[in-house]
Amino acid sequence: MELTILRDIVIIFALSTFVNLLFTRLKIPTVVGYLLTGIIAGPHLLGLVHEEHNIEILAEIGVILLLFTIGLEFSLKHLFRIRRIVFFGGLLQVSLTAAVFYLLSSVFHIDWKGSLFIGFLFALSSSALVLKLLQERSELTSNYGRTVLGILIFQDLMLVPLLLFTNLLGNPTADISNELLLLLVKTAAIIGLVYLGNRWVLPHLLYLIARTKNQELFTMSIFLLCFAIALLTFKLGMSLAFGAFLAGLMISESEYSHNAFGNLIPFKDTFTSFFFVSIGMLLDLSFVQENILLVAGSVLLVILLKSLIASITGFILGHTFRGIVLIGLALCQVGEFSFILAKTGYNFGIIDTYYYQLFLAVAVITMAVTPFLMQVSLPFANVILKLNLPDFLVNGIFPLKEMEIPDFSNHLVIIGKDASALKLSVMAKHYDIKHISIIFDPIIAKEKINAGDTVVYGDAVNDPILRKAHVDSADLVVVSVGDIIPLLAIVEKVKKLNSNAFVIVRASHVENVKQLYEVGADQVFPEKFEIAIDFFGRVLMKRLYPQKKINRMLAHIRAMNLGVFSEKDMVNQPSIIDEMPNVNISAITIEPNSFAEGKHLGETDLRKKTGVTLLAVKRGDEMIEHPTLKTRFLAGDIAYVLGDPEQVNLASELFSV
Repeated sequence: MELTILRDIVIIFALSTFVNLLFTRLKIPTVVGYLLTGIIAGPHLLGLVHEEHNIEILAEIGVILLLFTIGLEFSLKHLFRIRRIVFFGGLLQVSLTAAVFYLLSSVFHIDWKGSLFIGFLFALSSSALVLKLLQERSELTSNYGRTVLGILIFQDLMLVPLLLFTNLLGNPTADISNELLLLLVKTAAIIGLVYLGNRWVLPHLLYLIARTKNQELFTMSIFLLCFAIALLTFKLGMSLAFGAFLAGLMISESEYSHNAFGNLIPFKDTFTSFFFVSIGMLLDLSFVQENILLVAGSVLLVILLKSLIASITGFILGHTFRGIVLIGLALCQVGEFSFILAKTGYNFGIIDTYYYQLFLAVAVITMAVTPFLMQVSLPFANVILKLNLPDFLVNGIFPLKEMEIPDFSNHLVIIGKDASALKLSVMAKHYDIKHISIIFDPIIAKEKINAGDTVVYGDAVNDPILRKAHVDSADLVVVSVGDIIPLLAIVEKVKKLNSNAFVIVRASHVENVKQLYEVGADQVFPEKFEIAIDFFGRVLMKRLYPQKKINRMLAHIRAMNLGVFSEKDMVNQPSIIDEMPNVNISAITIEPNSFAEGKHLGETDLRKKTGVTLLAVKRGDEMIEHPTLKTRFLAGDIAYVLGDPEQVNLASELFSV
């Protein structure tokens, strides 16, 4: 019995585990670890993997699942909203890149067919790599993330036309007109399929499956939909990955999309790793060693030119300087679909072995350095912004219309663009609490401005943005930013501008609480920890624990995890009542014809006869606080008394018949 593929999988898993264990400690992205695993295990170094074709099949499954989950996170509505980016931005980026690399290749005396083909190869970027990184950084739906996604979608759409054109270059006698006509018909059929499936078919089908309450059946059906639609689009001439993306879109707007996404994550991560390993296997280290200067120069040139062209595209689409830098470095690598094109062109003889190996080396290396370039893209943009750049470059050619902010004082400032910050703004507006929002996302900022909110667009790390929101005269500042580095900087700058402002901060993890208090936060809300505390409190209530005991238990848990900082929590401090186990606040209804009905408090001798203290009396919707001796008890009133169980029982006898 041949188990070669199982042996290869064990080798890849073992080597990946070792490499990524080391890389995680060094804070190097796991994608680089998978690429290195492929280089080590591949045929050009140790040759540990024998069934490369089977690994490529597993890699293809990984790309299918990755694009399927991307489709689940998106929706047809979102896709429609970025249609200008997909078609205009994508066409602009692909056309400019192909043209520049065509001219560059011509300079090196490559014939026009080879030059045009090289232009095609370098026009594409890696959907699998970039979308995985954006997904991990939770930036897929950010302003620049939407643009990157839109351009990558267009590039994937261009794969089939580019393959047809490659076929024409390699086989001039092919009937390209019929092929293009057939492609248009297939495209229309696919669009109709997606619309029908999203609107009518899949919601009903998933509802029937979900009604069985069988999780295994639900997961299997999701796999079936993903692979069946991917296979269908492949048979129609599109890529498997694009078909998987369409399948995700079809399910994305159903109520079952989140469940499907959660079920697929472990499979997606595992199979996607095979894709990056298979890419690493393509790198011929002996070729790189023999042509080290040429390969290094080509890598730098490709990164520089692709970044510049993608940045120009981002600029034309209206992005700020930070946005165009982020877009440029996100799209600076060569894409996985370029490997398919390159192999096709090599088989047709459009490029020779030397240029094919050079392409493979450049492509693998640019993919390997992309995670590092994306990590440094924002700090790099911030450094460049310190230079005296023109306003149109800093703010974009379509800057967000600046809002005139009137003089504010003793107001609330909300910093952040996440759901917590946006919902807080909605609540503050509903109850007429004077506030200003600082939002670093032009689309969200524009929507809020159009809705009549007072918004400052910009990065709150910068003093001018904070000053524009009148942070210096605010009495309360709420900061809800996910990344700890800018979060610390914002809190510190807010406190420098206004030491009297009370600063409330959302922290993702308990580990960040101490740092935030040290830079000046007055109240830190450790989000995930408090959610767990809330869950535990509800569990204890369901178990019929007394409320005072629950409060004491939760206070103890906070003290254990937050230490001295638990004392800074204004909301969750245990009350004096919680510290007195035998004393409770009880509500007693005054019944008709009872001893107390119609009498003043002084006439009942309540405290002398029972020992309880009367705290308040509720009469209808009115609450009578601090009742005096002249307060009269009426039938139907609710008396709130403080005392131990025996005292409360005595008081109940006075208020009941």
